[in-house]
Amino acid sequence: MSTNNHPPYLDKLNEVQREAALCIDGPVMIIAGAGSGKTRVLTYRIAHIIKQGADAFNILALTFTNKAAKEMKKRIEMVVGSEARNLWMGTFHSVFAKILRIEAEKIGYPRDFTIYDTDDAKSVIKGIVKELNLDDKLYKVGLIYNRISNAKNSLITAKEYITIPELMEADASAGRPLISRIFALYQQKCYKAGAMDFDDLLVNTFRLFKEHADVLYKYQHKFKYIMVDEYQDTNLCQYMIIKKLAAMNRNICVVGDDSQSIYSFRGANIQNILNFEKDYPELNIYKLENNYRSTSNIVNASSSIIANNKEKLDKKIYTDNDEGEKIKVMRAISDNEEGRMVAQSIFEDMNTQRLSFSDFAILYRTNAQSRSFEEALRKNSIAYRVYGGTSFYQRKEIKDLVAYLRLVVNPNDDEALKRIINYPVRKIGNTTIDRVTALANEKDCSLWEIISHAQQFAAELGSSIGHLRDFHTMIYSFQGMMGSKNAYEIAEYVAKQSTLLKTLYEDKTVEGVSRHENVMELLNGIKEFTEDDTNENDKTISQFLQDIALLTDADKDKENADTVTLMTIHSSKGLEFKNVFVVGLEENLFPSQLSLTSRQELEEERRLFYVAVTRAEQKLTLSFATSRFKYGNLIPCEPSRFIDEIESKYLEFAYANTLKMESSVLKKKESQAFGKGYGMNVGKPVFSKPNTPIQVSANFKESNTANLNAGQQVEHQRFGRGEVISVQDTGDNRKAVIRFVEAGEKTLVLKFAKLMVLE
Repeated sequence: MSTNNHPPYLDKLNEVQREAALCIDGPVMIIAGAGSGKTRVLTYRIAHIIKQGADAFNILALTFTNKAAKEMKKRIEMVVGSEARNLWMGTFHSVFAKILRIEAEKIGYPRDFTIYDTDDAKSVIKGIVKELNLDDKLYKVGLIYNRISNAKNSLITAKEYITIPELMEADASAGRPLISRIFALYQQKCYKAGAMDFDDLLVNTFRLFKEHADVLYKYQHKFKYIMVDEYQDTNLCQYMIIKKLAAMNRNICVVGDDSQSIYSFRGANIQNILNFEKDYPELNIYKLENNYRSTSNIVNASSSIIANNKEKLDKKIYTDNDEGEKIKVMRAISDNEEGRMVAQSIFEDMNTQRLSFSDFAILYRTNAQSRSFEEALRKNSIAYRVYGGTSFYQRKEIKDLVAYLRLVVNPNDDEALKRIINYPVRKIGNTTIDRVTALANEKDCSLWEIISHAQQFAAELGSSIGHLRDFHTMIYSFQGMMGSKNAYEIAEYVAKQSTLLKTLYEDKTVEGVSRHENVMELLNGIKEFTEDDTNENDKTISQFLQDIALLTDADKDKENADTVTLMTIHSSKGLEFKNVFVVGLEENLFPSQLSLTSRQELEEERRLFYVAVTRAEQKLTLSFATSRFKYGNLIPCEPSRFIDEIESKYLEFAYANTLKMESSVLKKKESQAFGKGYGMNVGKPVFSKPNTPIQVSANFKESNTANLNAGQQVEHQRFGRGEVISVQDTGDNRKAVIRFVEAGEKTLVLKFAKLMVLE
């Protein structure tokens, strides 16, 4: 023991962090503000539990990414040695999949069940919509998938769905009364195929514990210590499972930050963390309030933002870091100019501060906003990467080989079979597949079972029966390798014997060569998987398929290239960058127009803004446009109320004459929307009048405006810089409507207006 009466391996923790790590018995809640070192606390807390004599096999730690779990295991191993490899640590989905592999047969699934990703699930739904002859424009696949997913996360089964009047009435009023029928058929098809989607991994674990008391008892005894990271992001199903598992020992520790609860659209319920003390009255609470990540200005600004929320836990975040730069606020006259301003700012900071591209991130509310920034970055030769693009495992050629491997493990996997039954081409066309599908529906069995007994259906299948038998023989031969070959040997054999590798190799186009290289890289990855002696899991093809199926967005396709990162704010959670741009800060965009119908929704938008701001370590820039193209039309935009909620002493405006919006305006708008009422006359945001003269270029020179067009940038000696909105009439009466940055919109007669055309 150290002289400070705690083990020396806890010396790296501050006092509150150390107290949280030392408290290993009973229920514990660690409220961890942004940048407060929660991962370090979790790591050392687990290490301390093991050091106190607990068996790592008896510790369950649930994270929200596999990457986080892997990094934590490495850190724990540095303290306790190889014992750390025995921890049950990973995402909810990966840990529960591990349990279901052991127990699945108790609820009627094979141990080698397939895990359907989102594309697989949507493919099944698409097939059902087609089978029922429904309008796919009304019964949109994505909408139905989300409806089913939300029901499952609320522990509503297909049978229960039709008994809930509110759900049925909502579907009927939306003109989609058959969603409940689609839900039921979807579950039947997944069950028949021996497949679970991501939500099923949670729902079926809950069902397993609910229906089999002996299994619940087994895991309650096994997991003597339970830890849950990002607890504010748990949904009802996750909450119920954890509550059941912790009921016996009550040694449960949850870590989270209510101010970063931003996933209600996925079913996350902030009440899980707000009401945690009601479940465990004997709770010990520790607050990590020291932010080690950001400058004082950024930390204080973020606190002034979240203070506007009513639903929150009490905490006061502070930092000992330097004050740092003020938060820069940039105003652009259009979304395209916003892109140019951000790109120019990155270019300047790169040159003046010797930074790398990877030190910068551009965060936006919706993916569609990336276009203007991508264009501007390309024009400035700035390397960038859009986070959340097509990942390696979502590329067609990768999914094709993976489908073969899935079929080897689980031949009843209809989605995998349909994907590769005629790829590479083997003369089994859509007509044949439709006939096989019809027979499978009639007999209530999988496609594989029909193909396995093709001879019995010779009349229905006709001349294609020989091709189906050849396909069956090939897959059957692959399955025969399962007991004697490792994952790599099977995958390599399948890639060659299916002629998939040969087909790709013969395509000598640039795309074809790339696809062949990708498949070879997948085989390399499987080889590495089989030879990884740090991975305690078995080396079967089934385990490999599970690993890649459960990759989260944060785990996928990480490239270490020196690039500027572009991503949605939701995707940025848990990350940090030296310089961050939060863009598109306009009313109805951020906060989203969809979030302005209730205080709860607006408060989640504010938490999202808080997350965006707290990603920044050294420099934060906020930007908005005064006009933006929408549905082909240029519409005026108001600055976001969130800018106004930051105390002005933390801000620096990057345009000469515009100060903060007066707070009364948007406060009135918010209060009116939610029934508090400060009066009914709510106007546009008000800007303080400029105290400084408009700056005009020193080299101002009047231009010929005969060919002036909308979209061009101009400068006027009195009104300053502006953008041409439209040009009207011809000849001597020709006029231009110009929106000036400083002076607003003006209509000028061109023969009298002295304008310098900038572009």
